[in-house]
Amino acid sequence: MSTAIRWGILGTGGIAHLFVTDLLATGHTVTAVGSRSDESARAFADAHGIATSHGSYTDLVTDDNVDIIYVATPHPMHRENALLALHAGKHVLVEKPFALNAAEAQDVVDVAAERGLVVLEAMWTRWLPHMVRLREIVAAGGIGEVRTVIAEHNQNLPTDPANRLNDPALGGGALLDLGIYPVSFAWDMLGEPASIHAISTPTVTGVDAQTSMVFGYESGAQAILQTALNTSGPNTASVIGSDGWVAIEDTFYAPTKFTVYNSDGEIIETFSEEVISRGMQFQAVEAERLIAEGLTEGEILPPSETVAIMKTLDTVRSQIGLRYPSE
Repeated sequence: MSTAIRWGILGTGGIAHLFVTDLLATGHTVTAVGSRSDESARAFADAHGIATSHGSYTDLVTDDNVDIIYVATPHPMHRENALLALHAGKHVLVEKPFALNAAEAQDVVDVAAERGLVVLEAMWTRWLPHMVRLREIVAAGGIGEVRTVIAEHNQNLPTDPANRLNDPALGGGALLDLGIYPVSFAWDMLGEPASIHAISTPTVTGVDAQTSMVFGYESGAQAILQTALNTSGPNTASVIGSDGWVAIEDTFYAPTKFTVYNSDGEIIETFSEEVISRGMQFQAVEAERLIAEGLTEGEILPPSETVAIMKTLDTVRSQIGLRYPSE
């Protein structure tokens, strides 16, 4: 393997364009892209100055000039695409949600472990500077015992029933595309919930338009989470402790600012750090670190936690009656 970790991009949709833009803006190496058509792969490669394009996913994952595959297809295809890369001996970074359900996620994690390869969920928020600092504050007891986490993710997205976001066959709905952010955030702050209560309002296609969740924890803490795909919102988050709270500005899951208050409402810290490009490069830094150090998992988001988060999403979907045709 060369000194630079070489990325291959599987899928040419909007999220792939965003990720590659951030990779190239911050000095990472992208050597190839693969699509189901030569035309799409070539257009993507031309747009980003990538040397090699492949008209099939198989050709991409067997490319000797690629070390790690970024899986950027819709989530019902994540398991199949990730396994294709792993069986070809490639490390993988898989877009969130990691899979359609926990069983699919476990399949991918098991194969990666058997082959000694890195598999990482592309929950880019976990590695952003404001989240790194937030975890430090919480771990040091800066706001006391965490008692409440509040987070929401609302976007006013296309209502066309044929759009991927509204299509049950493509894993549509607010929960998996948008709700994954507040759910993962609650996991980051409080760990695994002991109880889950969810309600939802469906779209005309049967996926969830809006879902609200309350998680309970053995410590007595609670997480209040909400997501919707048919309305805009501030997309902020709060972490409330016994000795103060942290207010994270919009958009909480992207590079942003936060303020720490003590229990009297006095500001004790503000955090703001300039981030180059959109900020998706930090997850690539983590994946490359794991590969370079011969590790298969890190502490911030190990594969076991990714599977556990999918189980939480499965429970929510069970409660709101959201099932996909392929399940």
